[in-house]
Amino acid sequence: MSNNYDALVIGGGHNGLVSAAYLARAGARTLVLESRSSLGGAATTEAPWDDAPHLRVTRLSYVMSLMPPTIVRDLALERHGYKVHPMGPYYQAFPEGGSLTIYEDDPARTYEQLSRFSKKDADAWPKWNAWLEGIADVMGPLLTQVPPNIGSHRPADLLDLAKLAWGQRGITSRAVADITRLLTMSIADLLDDWFESPQIKGALAVNGVIGTWAGPYEPGTAYVMAHHSIGDVGDGQLGSWGFPEGGMGAVSAAIACSARSFGAEIRTNARVSRLLVRNGRVEGAVLDNGDEIHAPVVVTTLHPKTAFLDHIPRTELPQDFVGDIEHWKSRSGVVKINLALAELPNFTADPSSGIAEHHTGSVEMAPTMEFIEAAFQDARNGKPALLPFSDGVIPTTLDTTLNPDGTHIMSLFTQWVPAEWAAEPHTEELDAYADRLIELYDQVAPGFKASITHRDIVGPYDMEHEYGLIGGNIFHGELSLEQLFHMRPAPGYADYRTPIAGLYNGSSATHAGGGVCGIPGWQAARAVLADKKRARRSEALRKRLPAALGGRS
Repeated sequence: MSNNYDALVIGGGHNGLVSAAYLARAGARTLVLESRSSLGGAATTEAPWDDAPHLRVTRLSYVMSLMPPTIVRDLALERHGYKVHPMGPYYQAFPEGGSLTIYEDDPARTYEQLSRFSKKDADAWPKWNAWLEGIADVMGPLLTQVPPNIGSHRPADLLDLAKLAWGQRGITSRAVADITRLLTMSIADLLDDWFESPQIKGALAVNGVIGTWAGPYEPGTAYVMAHHSIGDVGDGQLGSWGFPEGGMGAVSAAIACSARSFGAEIRTNARVSRLLVRNGRVEGAVLDNGDEIHAPVVVTTLHPKTAFLDHIPRTELPQDFVGDIEHWKSRSGVVKINLALAELPNFTADPSSGIAEHHTGSVEMAPTMEFIEAAFQDARNGKPALLPFSDGVIPTTLDTTLNPDGTHIMSLFTQWVPAEWAAEPHTEELDAYADRLIELYDQVAPGFKASITHRDIVGPYDMEHEYGLIGGNIFHGELSLEQLFHMRPAPGYADYRTPIAGLYNGSSATHAGGGVCGIPGWQAARAVLADKKRARRSEALRKRLPAALGGRS
């Protein structure tokens, strides 16, 4: 195999594959280096049970929403197998009895459901959605914009800032106030301004804390809610989510197929030990086996602490940049639990036989904000949650490719255990944690526990050591105010470039990262191609200038 390329991409997760596809599409001889034996990173479909190899689960990430149609179209992903089934309604059965179902596409049914708990809240619901749509009109386009280098006096950076400001010239002072509130408020305070029912507020609080080391009363969680509420899966429904056919690994497979169709090469079991850097410029990478692979361009999609503190000598980096990366926060406390079920849960509040509508969306265990907050406070105090909360889904109700024998797969994205658990496996404690959560579901759906034939528990230690998610954080860094937009992952380097010439950053720790959206990988590739174009123009000008000067003499 040749060891000389135009571009290397470090990491075969969805962002790395997107970046490689765009670079190869532009004609660059591109190589992806993935340390694991399979592609996808956290967007992976796996068979975790040796005695049931036919059962596949979306082991970590589990739903789609935020990938821009531009990426789907540019990379012809649908032609390569990308297909998403829009999810059904939100569903919560309450331990004290009753249930709440929210239908994103049926206002009349949702009004009836909400009125069971509060007519005032039911009346407020359409106003809330209209307010969110206004927020999405502002924040949605920002997801695909390159953050400006705020504070820089370079003419180009000032121009970028001016362009950003000009693009927002139609925003009213009220909209600015709303955005400010989102960035600084807790999801609890925001929901208190709109609703009164504890059950309805519990339903809406989930998106404010999912994947985040923060309870619903922590400032900034209102933004996390907005981040998860401004996408769709192509059905035109704001904030909708979907199950990719074949699981999340099928998304990665479609992107990999696209990248290969453009000529990209992909190597698995190719762990990078360090980058080759000379005189402030990247020259390639060295693998664990000692192989050197050379390229003038490298896109890293790994966690910033791995990419910059492990792969590059700190003496090659500015001291303040090293400090920023050292202080980058990646706490999580998330535990992913995958279950194989002999039968679907039969909820006391909504008895059913076989697949019911409420099985096809999110099947939550988050009765109130106070319930969610108690789980966080347990973990903050160094204990796994006594009563964990769960964002649950049963993708096999819509995607039968995952269960050829009819067994259903339930994915439970749960929180919290102590952030420090990323350092040790804590296997027995995680088993007990899973038992407690399963008991909660069994209370509202008797027989649920008995229906479980297999279970797979992925804690923060596994996420960090098996998938490279330091701290178990699915976003490669917390979505807190000090780590957003132009601060992501460090001031002055939010444009997908790095202090090392030729080295670009396409990880989820950059702006728009969080969720399987592909935007960081896309933006990193765009930065590479823009710099190449600029370099060609400069070279052409340099060659023309002596001739032009000579012509005047």
